[in-house]
Amino acid sequence: MAEAEGRLDLAADEIHVWRAELDQPETTVQRLARTLSPDEQERAKRFCLERVRTRFIVGRGLLRTILGHYLGRAPEGLHFAYAARGKPSLAPSEGTDLRFNVSHSDGIGLFAVARGREVGVDVERLRPLPRAERIAERFFSVPERTALKGLPAERRLEGFFTCWTRKEAYIKARGDGLGHPLDQFAVTIAPGEPARLSAVGDGDPSEIARWSLEGLPPGPGYVAALSAGGRGWRVTSRDWAW
Repeated sequence: MAEAEGRLDLAADEIHVWRAELDQPETTVQRLARTLSPDEQERAKRFCLERVRTRFIVGRGLLRTILGHYLGRAPEGLHFAYAARGKPSLAPSEGTDLRFNVSHSDGIGLFAVARGREVGVDVERLRPLPRAERIAERFFSVPERTALKGLPAERRLEGFFTCWTRKEAYIKARGDGLGHPLDQFAVTIAPGEPARLSAVGDGDPSEIARWSLEGLPPGPGYVAALSAGGRGWRVTSRDWAW
C-alpha cells in the first residue's frame, strides 16, 4: 500500500498492523527526522552506530506519521506520555482513545494501532541462536519448555522465536516490560494450535480471558505476534510503501 493519504479510519473492533522497511534513502531519513521532537532528536544522537541511529529516526518518524493520519494531525505536533515501565502512549492532551505499540528486528518495523484497547506487538528475525536452549530454560515456563522439546529438531528454532514473540507481545500489551517474570505464564507454540495465553501461574485466572494473542506473517525469515485486550477483534495488515 502506498503512503497513506488523508485521514485513516479505524473501527473499534479492528487493529491495524503496519509493516515497513526501516532502511531508507537519506532524503527520507532527513524528512522524518524533522518530525521528531527535541528529546527524540537528542536520543537519536546518542546511538553510536549510524545504521541504528537512522533506523530509530525512521521508526519514530513513521510512527508519528501513521498516528498523524489517524488523528488528522501533523506528525511533528503529536505529544507522547510514558508509563512507569516506559510504554509510550499518546499524551492525554491529544484527547484520543488510540493505542499503539511498535517493534522492530533488523530492518523490519511493525506498528500496531487500535482504539480503546491496549496492544503489544513483537517481531524477530529467524537467526542462529546457539544459546536458545539455555535462554528457554531461564525464561520459558515449564509447559513452554515441554512444548518446545516436543517439536522436531528442525522446527525448534522457529518454535523458540514463536514463543518469545508471543510472550513479548503479551507483556508489552500489559505495559509490564521485562518487569513481568517471563517464566510465570505460558503461551501456546505447537504447530497448528491457535495462539493464546494458556496459563498465568499464580496470577488471576481471569487474566487469560482478558487478553488475546495472534500470530502475524511479517515476511519470510521473520516471526511476529500481536496481543490485545479483549476478544473479537480482527487484524488488518498493511505494508507501508515509500
